[in-house]
Amino acid sequence: MDRTQKSVVVVGATGTQGTAVTRHLLRGGWRVRALTRDPDGPRAVALARAGAQVVRARMEDAGALTAAFRGAWGVFSVQPTVGSPGTAPGFGAEDEVRWGVNVAEAAHAAGVGHLVYASVAGAERHAEERLPVNVASKWRIERHIAALGLPATILRPVSFMENFTGAYALRDGALSTGVAPDVPQQLVAVDDVAAVAALAFSRPDEWTGRAVALAGDELTPVRIAEAVGAALGIRLPYVQLPEAAVRALGEDFAYANTWLNERGYRADLAATRDILPGVQDFPTWLERTGAALIAAYLDSARAATAAGREA
Repeated sequence: MDRTQKSVVVVGATGTQGTAVTRHLLRGGWRVRALTRDPDGPRAVALARAGAQVVRARMEDAGALTAAFRGAWGVFSVQPTVGSPGTAPGFGAEDEVRWGVNVAEAAHAAGVGHLVYASVAGAERHAEERLPVNVASKWRIERHIAALGLPATILRPVSFMENFTGAYALRDGALSTGVAPDVPQQLVAVDDVAAVAALAFSRPDEWTGRAVALAGDELTPVRIAEAVGAALGIRLPYVQLPEAAVRALGEDFAYANTWLNERGYRADLAATRDILPGVQDFPTWLERTGAALIAAYLDSARAATAAGREA
């Protein structure tokens, strides 16, 4: 396959997954159209400098998506989920599904040759258990892709290691989530998901029709906190959020935490390593990129706290 003559459109190109996929594709010699609602934003400008063609399009606008997909061979599809940073107030599961359906419909209308969709591990268990809304929404998008008959690959990552680099998990001098201290949590680095996406585009005969869960490590929250503390040379205890605090964030969020505690993703780590032998475990991710990201966040949080006291 001559990648230099084929274009891949990356939807949500300035998000965490989209940026990583765009950079992997560019390094692999693909022509990339990076879709964003803000072509003048710093992330879009950086992608343009890296060699991507930046195109303005919103996932709410199916017509704009179809126009952006015309002539492209591949599309990478990812949508924000409930609670994602940067989403508008009130953004919910129905919005996510509508955007994912719009991308699939546009890919179908434009005759795209290969769609790679970023779903989530556990979505395939829809028939046997009640799923959290942010998992069920992705299953609905998967089903629409299948109903359209699109040549597609479904990637189902577990929780991202990058979730531990900001306010989602770092607060008041501790690592804190709703997961019980002794419950193993499956994790994967965003860059590794992007590497598999690029692999799927490069081997369509092998990857079209596949759906794979992706996980790089499995650690309890206590072990995660210990690993972060060791990497940064600080003491970082783990403090589980009280049930009342979790429930105050919403019933859907509370059930998602219950699901993680009682059921979880159940991805096969060995299968991921077969696909991507270099998949990162948590300490490796910390050494390569994670520790620096966490340190930068903690520094900025301390600076903001100090400025608030001075004011």
